[in-house]
Amino acid sequence: METALTPLEFFRRSNKLYPNRTAVIDGEAKFTYRQFFERCNRWSVALQRLGVRPKDRVAYVAPNTHAELESFYSVPQIGAILVPINYRLSKEEFSYIINHCGARVVCVHSDYLEALQSIRMELTNVEHFVALEGEKMGWINYEQMIESLLSGPISHEINELDLITINYTSGTTARPKGVMITHRNAYMNSLGTLAHFHLSVEDRYLWTLPMFHANGWSFVWTITACGGVHVCLRKIDPENIFNLIREENISLFCAAPTILIAMANAYDPLLMGLPGKLRILTAGAPPAAATIERIEQEIGWELTHVYGLTETSPFIAICEALPEHRQLEIWDRAIVKARQGVELISSGELIVADGANKEVPHDGKTVGEIIVRGNVLMKGYYDDLEETNKAIRDGWFHTGDAAVVNPDLYVEICDRIKDIIISGGENISSVELESVLLRHPSVMEVAVVGMPHEKWGESPHAFVVLKTGKSATKTN
Repeated sequence: METALTPLEFFRRSNKLYPNRTAVIDGEAKFTYRQFFERCNRWSVALQRLGVRPKDRVAYVAPNTHAELESFYSVPQIGAILVPINYRLSKEEFSYIINHCGARVVCVHSDYLEALQSIRMELTNVEHFVALEGEKMGWINYEQMIESLLSGPISHEINELDLITINYTSGTTARPKGVMITHRNAYMNSLGTLAHFHLSVEDRYLWTLPMFHANGWSFVWTITACGGVHVCLRKIDPENIFNLIREENISLFCAAPTILIAMANAYDPLLMGLPGKLRILTAGAPPAAATIERIEQEIGWELTHVYGLTETSPFIAICEALPEHRQLEIWDRAIVKARQGVELISSGELIVADGANKEVPHDGKTVGEIIVRGNVLMKGYYDDLEETNKAIRDGWFHTGDAAVVNPDLYVEICDRIKDIIISGGENISSVELESVLLRHPSVMEVAVVGMPHEKWGESPHAFVVLKTGKSATKTN
């Protein structure tokens, strides 16, 4: 008999094999896999008693806490759909997302209780409000509810094509869109990560990446799959990150380039006594070669660049290290590592295509759009067929990322298609310019954008953040 491809299988297996191993550390709280499993099951029972049924939506607004992590198992294992919401959004955006997805239950961390309480009357579909931490009149106390219930068997049969989460992309000029991720999508992404990143039961993972962000790049399930330890981090602060790396003997974490830049430029005392073999996965924007050089050469950590989007669950490519890369000079190796790379074995097909969906030459020069199809591609945008049909055409998802394919078949992003700077008829990559500027010893961060120009149409302008105590002029 076949069983569904679902990350809930990782949960079952680790509880069976590693019941007494530590699963979660969240400040003073520490749970073994058996305790973690029981807590999730108890909350599943609680949700069922609250009337949650298969396909109902349960929304969460919380930072990286053990309760947020538990939601990725307790909600989907009863057939309901988790909606993890970006806690940095405005009250108006909270209201829109919760109403759009039709959530029946909303679970909120204490930091955001007042914000949600202020829009409570707008949330007409919500039947139950849950305080994950703290107390508030009219709100269910999460911990008390868990303590009052016994862990029971969860017998719901999962279909791998059912939704496990709806993840809302943050809209800047348009409403957020709800990306529908299936159990199969999530399982295949985790499987590919395990195959390429070689995780094991010895790994201790620090949650520097928000769990709401594309399901924490699926590490909410991937770390459980290998029987590793989830170390929760509630607030991003370089000093706190470095302290936890030392105290908890962290072996890996994920981080967007912004976090990497902050860590790479941390003052020297923070870098003392750190583990030398720590591994980092970065994605979200092309990391600058200068940042990679600093992380690997000076701090001594190993960095791997992955590429994807919320719509691809999220990983679709990895800058897989080849033996010949180790023979390159330091700077040349960093340039290669900044590329988006090649397809994961489990994700599906990725090509850089012209306007007719034909693959561009592998010459490192011809620009096209990254389009993908395969195992990790979303089911579509929730209740938004028009946007779904715009994004997925002829079976291919159009990412909007402009890229070239190098002769070694490694894909390299040039820009977002809408952000390419066209000056005097020439295409200019803001990513490439940013990479050059970041090599300046005084520059910590930089963003290059196109500005109107009377003669050339557009010209590139750089917005630069200098390192503390450093200075620079236009000519140095």
